[in-house]
Amino acid sequence: MSIDTPFDRALRRLRRDRAQPRFASADYLHRLAADELLDRLDLVKRDFRDVLDLGCGGGYLTGQLRARGMTVTPLDAGARFAEAAGGICADEDKLAFPPESFDLVMSVGVLDSVNDLPGALTLIRRALRPDGLFLAAFAGARSLPALRAAMMAADESAGAAAPHIHPQIDLRAAGDLLTRAGFALPVADSAAVPVRFPHLMGLVSDLRAMGATNVLANRPRRPVLKAGLLAALSRFSELADPDGKTGETFEIIYLSGWAPAPDQPQPAPRGSGRVSLADALKGAVPGRP
Repeated sequence: MSIDTPFDRALRRLRRDRAQPRFASADYLHRLAADELLDRLDLVKRDFRDVLDLGCGGGYLTGQLRARGMTVTPLDAGARFAEAAGGICADEDKLAFPPESFDLVMSVGVLDSVNDLPGALTLIRRALRPDGLFLAAFAGARSLPALRAAMMAADESAGAAAPHIHPQIDLRAAGDLLTRAGFALPVADSAAVPVRFPHLMGLVSDLRAMGATNVLANRPRRPVLKAGLLAALSRFSELADPDGKTGETFEIIYLSGWAPAPDQPQPAPRGSGRVSLADALKGAVPGRP
């Protein structure tokens, strides 16, 4: 069954297409998250050959993986991103790859706006070969507190609330989704990334260039009027540091999971201990020192 809420699929594709020409001007979060995933991948003492870059964006991760000698299939919901990378245009929750097509799937910056995320994760797991690895990064629920405060001020000025920022996934829910999708040895962790902006419109401009603006379906199409915009700008400025720049925070959630395989060890009972992601990646499966 097709699920077309809570996100407007057509609007999401349009926003990614519009972002493509400017993406390189604001891809710092994408590169940071991709580099973190690559560092974690380097901890795994095994070879990966066939890789899916799910949500390839400007192609940075695809290029890094190909430089490591891997065969990479780039995929993006935005036609322009997919075409520029020489890849496939498709929604992340409508993957049509045969089972066991890849031994590694990596994804940066897109899974927080997928309509059927449980379904997408299940399709990813099915596309992996036994003992294949999934690594992902996306914005979490504790992102953009300064922008939320500014838009609340705009709503107060207008006398009516509107959903300016789409709902995002918290860390615990992300880990639970991995388990539900059938991944073995699932791990979820997060990091807060501070970024400072001289004014609110600088933040908004970067979000547009990232293709990360609101794509909720059936949301009110009421624009922010002049009074609301002034209130938002004022509130954002009130949060500024003495140098005039306002700090904003992006929470990046990182996920790791393995496609089940017969020789994998079973996890310890819940609550019996704690294992870091680095340890899980290095030693979770026999033969990985």
